[in-house]
Amino acid sequence: MEMTERRRRLISVVSGSALMWLILLFGLFRKVYANSEGDALNALKTNLVDPNNVLQSWDATLVNPCTWFHVSCNNDNSVTRVDLGNANLTGTLVPQLGQLTNLQYLELYSNNISGKIPEELGNLTNLVSLDLYLNKLDGVIPTTLGKLSKLRFLRLNNNSLTGTIPRSLTGVESLQVLDLSNNKLFGDIPVNGSFTLFTPISFQNNKLNPLPVSPPPPISPAASGSSGGSTTGPIAGGVAAGAALLFAVPAIALAWYRRRKPQDHFFDVPAEEDPEVHLGQLKRFSLRELQVATDNFSNRHILGRGGFGKVYKGRLADGTLVAVKRLKEERTQGGELQFQTEVEMISMAVHRNLLRLRGFCMTPTERLLVYPYMANGSVASCLRDRPESQSPLDWDIRKRISLGSARGLAYLHDHCEPRIIHRDVKAANILLDEEFEAVVGDFGLAKLMDYKDTHVTTAVRGTIGHIAPEYLSTGKSSEKTDVFGYGVMLLELITGQRAFDLARLANDDDVMLLDWVKGLLKDRKLETLVDADLQGNYVDEEVEQLIQVALLCTQGTAGERPKMSEVVRMLEGDGLAERWEEWQKEEMFRQDFHPSYHPNTNWIVDSTSHIPPDELSGPR
Repeated sequence: MEMTERRRRLISVVSGSALMWLILLFGLFRKVYANSEGDALNALKTNLVDPNNVLQSWDATLVNPCTWFHVSCNNDNSVTRVDLGNANLTGTLVPQLGQLTNLQYLELYSNNISGKIPEELGNLTNLVSLDLYLNKLDGVIPTTLGKLSKLRFLRLNNNSLTGTIPRSLTGVESLQVLDLSNNKLFGDIPVNGSFTLFTPISFQNNKLNPLPVSPPPPISPAASGSSGGSTTGPIAGGVAAGAALLFAVPAIALAWYRRRKPQDHFFDVPAEEDPEVHLGQLKRFSLRELQVATDNFSNRHILGRGGFGKVYKGRLADGTLVAVKRLKEERTQGGELQFQTEVEMISMAVHRNLLRLRGFCMTPTERLLVYPYMANGSVASCLRDRPESQSPLDWDIRKRISLGSARGLAYLHDHCEPRIIHRDVKAANILLDEEFEAVVGDFGLAKLMDYKDTHVTTAVRGTIGHIAPEYLSTGKSSEKTDVFGYGVMLLELITGQRAFDLARLANDDDVMLLDWVKGLLKDRKLETLVDADLQGNYVDEEVEQLIQVALLCTQGTAGERPKMSEVVRMLEGDGLAERWEEWQKEEMFRQDFHPSYHPNTNWIVDSTSHIPPDELSGPR
């Protein structure tokens, strides 16, 4: 009996020791793993010249690189994203980047990085997006990139890359967006595999051989000259011509009759199927395809209505779900070419936080745009119109939405040529993909619908509560117009409320969300403005920081608002404190007002008095 008890104790001690060793080994493994990724990123930092101190937080003495700015990690503290776009960096890339095996996004665009693309990037088998465009890279495109089976976005344009296009890239079936333009590539353009999706615009301004032209249809024996003096050809030709005329007359009559019918009736025209029309990588759908996909634009399939028209849910012949936007404006003379130009401009704006245009349709009476279907809807619907079975957006998702949408808008302003001004930034136009990543929608549509106007529009496009004061009063839009709308959208995220809501009058509150929030801050009621759906599950300091960004973005004077690229940096933790302190001083000087302090919100300064409420709204 005593022996049995001793054995039990011994087993217990051994088991406990073994478990403790396993825990220690697991912790050691995670530290070593984090160290290896940190070493890889520090190797990159060593090879780069950083005049703006963007990499200042990349401290080699810290075990975990997940605390560094411009680095994102998963729950296992493994690096999933490195975002150093437009950071004014020079230097070269390093092979150690291949050690970041869980990396999904590598963004080093719009810098002055030179040298070769490391072959080791082919080890990043989880990579979804590789953005190295607008640099000074040379050498060849590594064939190892063909091993990136999850790659969807590959943009290497505007460098000095040489050599041929690796055939291995055609095997990357997930590839959706490819841009190799403006390099020094030569040889043939692959035409098989994933490359069947891409048109000449992906390869322009290189030394590549042109894409092969499809051969003409075979000539029938009756039409050939091989029959010598035989009369069979002319007789057959005459019979065929007669038959064609016989069937053409009723067809022409039918077409004339259908043209006289009201414009609500749809019809196709031959130009729809013209294979020579290429707009970037877009597909030109026939009207019939979209009629079938949406059950003839049935009201049952309406996803939403807006200033630009209705949006329908559709299912294509291959089963793919799409959202079809039917633009409500009728055709004006000479508008076709401008419409195609603007559609091409929209299609070239490709970023993971922008809604990608999939295709379009244009007939004498209809203009339609086709987008991927976003199953999680818009931020507005998730905040205010979600079914009871759906969980509310938690605070972490809301933070991701704020940063993702800011990145998308910054791309439109700084990386599109010509730049794109949204003019209607709001929660309803921020969509959510399967992973609740923010995707900015409806960009470019304001310009698209104003093809008959100049940049000074005849009607202010926007939504009450989101319209910047200067845009409402002058009709002139700018990037700062979008910044204002973005600031109001942040307040929607924080409060869960509408930007303009007459229901607030019942409590003698302001109908404009911006004024309502400022009133609560003036009365030191921070906790009142946070969305009750969060049930207190948020970080006070993070809420305060997001409100600070929102107030900086919604300043009455356009010139005092930050650029969207600055907003991105502030949300990433770079420069907000300094910008806020500067704004506080200006407000106190302007109003000769000394701020009232609150134990938890001593950063609040009232700024309502210098913005008239009636300047913040206007007709749609």
